[in-house]
Amino acid sequence: MINVNGFSFGGLFDVELALENLPFVLGGVPMTIAVSFAGMALGLILGMFLALARGSEKKLLRWPARVYISFMRGTPILVFLFILYFGLPVAGIELTAYVAAVLGFGLNSAAYIAEVNRSALNSVPRGQWESAHALGFSYWQTLRRIILPQAFRIAIPPLTNIFLDLVKATSLAAVITVPELFQKAQIAGGRTFDTMTMYVLAAFIYWPLCSVISFLQEKLEKRYSRFVK
Repeated sequence: MINVNGFSFGGLFDVELALENLPFVLGGVPMTIAVSFAGMALGLILGMFLALARGSEKKLLRWPARVYISFMRGTPILVFLFILYFGLPVAGIELTAYVAAVLGFGLNSAAYIAEVNRSALNSVPRGQWESAHALGFSYWQTLRRIILPQAFRIAIPPLTNIFLDLVKATSLAAVITVPELFQKAQIAGGRTFDTMTMYVLAAFIYWPLCSVISFLQEKLEKRYSRFVK
């Protein structure tokens, strides 16, 4: 136990207890990763369609997309998780905790991803579209072969930030019984009567997870920066 001016660090973090419960808490990491990646994948797919609809000249596409994005950005993800897991059964729709979490994080993150994608797409000079059209490219060919590769490079940093936030936000899934990292820490804390140690342990596990994602972000940025002169 470490004491500084009468303050005991042992009361905040018990190293021996943390090491003893580390395997159990680490058991929640695969679920945290699974929810994060599945939610991000859903968000990326839906976010791209929302971005295209948001920038469309057709009101029937543009306005529903704007309303969806506004609603999701203005709704706490925790409230949305409760609606999906505890509210839908009232209407006869029952989802597993995992499915509810993936849907909740995916549908919510899609709104933020859509705005990132829209900004990235708009940053590509309009002349690129016009040149592709002059060469006989269709809308989808232009988007896939010319616009998206350039927009993706621009979108990498903000998309990574959204993914980092999503990884950390998966801790909210503990409230709907998803056995992810933070719920495992809560269980260990209740079992050992030392919740502070378990919460600090969880923080120390989230840190390297997010650091790995940041490292991969830097690698992606360097890879795509080779094509920029």
